[in-house]
Amino acid sequence: MAISMYNKKKTRLSRKVEAKEFNFFYSILAKALFRIPAFIGFLILIFIWSSSTTIISGKIVHVCVSSRKLNNLYCISAGTQIPIPLTNGSSTSIAAFEGNVLLEENNEEPTSYKAEMKYNTNEVMNKATENSGSLIQNSRGDRYEDEEVANAYMDSISAASSNVENNEEPTSYKAEIKNNTNEVMNNATENSASLVQNSREGRNRDEELANAYMDVEEQLRVHRSWISTNQRNGNCEGRGIYVYELPSKFNKDLLDQCDDMIPWVSLCKYFNYDALGEPIEKLGKGWHKTHQYALEPIFHAKVLNHPCRVYNENEAKLFYVPFYGGLDILRWHFKNVTEDVKDLLGLELVRWLETQRPWYQRFGKDHVFVLGKISWDFRRDSQSSWGTKFLELDEMQNPIKILIERQPWHVNDIGIPHPTYFHPQTDDDIIKWQMKIISSYRGNLASFAGADRPDSHDNIRSILIEQCTTSNGECKFLNCSSGVCDQPESLIDLFGKTEFCLQPPGDSPTRKSVFDSLISGCIPVIFDPFTAYYQYPWHLPEDHQKYSVFIDKDELRSKNMINVIERLAKIPQKERENMRRYIVYEVLPGLVYATPNSKLEKFQDAFSITMNNLIERMNRL
Repeated sequence: MAISMYNKKKTRLSRKVEAKEFNFFYSILAKALFRIPAFIGFLILIFIWSSSTTIISGKIVHVCVSSRKLNNLYCISAGTQIPIPLTNGSSTSIAAFEGNVLLEENNEEPTSYKAEMKYNTNEVMNKATENSGSLIQNSRGDRYEDEEVANAYMDSISAASSNVENNEEPTSYKAEIKNNTNEVMNNATENSASLVQNSREGRNRDEELANAYMDVEEQLRVHRSWISTNQRNGNCEGRGIYVYELPSKFNKDLLDQCDDMIPWVSLCKYFNYDALGEPIEKLGKGWHKTHQYALEPIFHAKVLNHPCRVYNENEAKLFYVPFYGGLDILRWHFKNVTEDVKDLLGLELVRWLETQRPWYQRFGKDHVFVLGKISWDFRRDSQSSWGTKFLELDEMQNPIKILIERQPWHVNDIGIPHPTYFHPQTDDDIIKWQMKIISSYRGNLASFAGADRPDSHDNIRSILIEQCTTSNGECKFLNCSSGVCDQPESLIDLFGKTEFCLQPPGDSPTRKSVFDSLISGCIPVIFDPFTAYYQYPWHLPEDHQKYSVFIDKDELRSKNMINVIERLAKIPQKERENMRRYIVYEVLPGLVYATPNSKLEKFQDAFSITMNNLIERMNRL
């Protein structure tokens, strides 16, 4: 019984011990399991700590965390986010930042921070300078505007970094640097965009200009391909020229209005002697006071005497329409009339031609009009009241138009010389004049006969006048605003004593004075290729260096403006003599319009060259 009781007690005791052991084991296990999340959390804290920096500055704690996806160190401090530049993620940048923060909190001057920001600002300036330089280099169309933009840009950068240079109080230094940097970058963005825009516009202008020049040169090649190898009028077989007998209102009646065309002067005296004007006894035989707009009646009179003129339209190769369209424009210019009135006569002419059978044979391609004013005067646009729309009519696109200044992008516009004052009758008249001017003494290096055009946007005359009048007597200026240029004797006398004649553009690119200087043996100085080189392929040689000096007008308006007189003085005397001989003996005869009853055998004048080439062109249709 005792044993039995002992066994029962022992059993209950062992159960209690087992329970205590189980509870102890469970407690240990629970505690271990409970601490696992804490351990994991501890590992996470270690990871965060390894990729972060805690900065204790005064009462502020800064925790800075770097990320592989970010290039900057972001620091969280009192709810703010401040980007701080890193150098390859090194601790040097962090240490520099820590030192600057501590100095800032202690109101000390942030030397290292200041130096770092100065370095960064300089880097911005250097990159900006490089980029601006590249953009300016690419911007060829408007170089000087780009330079001004670049200078303004650099001024803004210098102003933004001036606080760094002047060691000002660093009360809100970071904010100020940040603002200045933002201002620099904003200015950089704006000015870089401006430079890019200027660069693009410059390139576009250059491309458009290059394409325009290519188009003009291609047309000139076409015109030169029409130059006839047969410059003699002896054989007229298949070369018949038919002259329309127009109603008088299209030509003769216009001449009768000569006294009323220009309010302050009568033009009647200029239309005497077959429209050559009154003779100039002082200059000798063949010289006349010819008006610059007299080409239409001069050409008409000479065509009527052409040996190949036919009176049967069926025998004609070329049909000449003697319409004095230039005089029609001139008579209305100083009168208050509507555009319909200005256009009326040209429209009536076209309606008249439509009643003629030859007009439809080749759709007007074998018809030629000679107009004594520049092409633009017959191409009035909506922004101008000057001139007519005669050459803009659909019916006028096929015929050939002969003008003293062609529209460079119309292949059927052909330029021929302005009428000069010299109209020889025989070969001897030309030879005598050649002998006189080739041996004349030329005491003036240069001369300019003209007037200033201060209102012209493309004006270079003011520059030339200043250079001429301050040249210590090497250049002579004849001021045409005084009316002295209306006297042919004054012009021819000046040009005959001058080596180089300055020929800047006037109201339009071409100048009658170019031809006055050439027939006087004076070498023309051209500033715009449209003044001569792109105008007269039948009468001036393709190699313009043989008879002229070219100085681009842009060189006179550039920052490093050239002195034209000084440049001309450097041309060797031998070169001048060679050019003058070429002008006098090769070019001069083809620039003058001989009298209607002239008997030239050795030479071809401007009229003969024009007619032979027109017929050659018709033969190729």
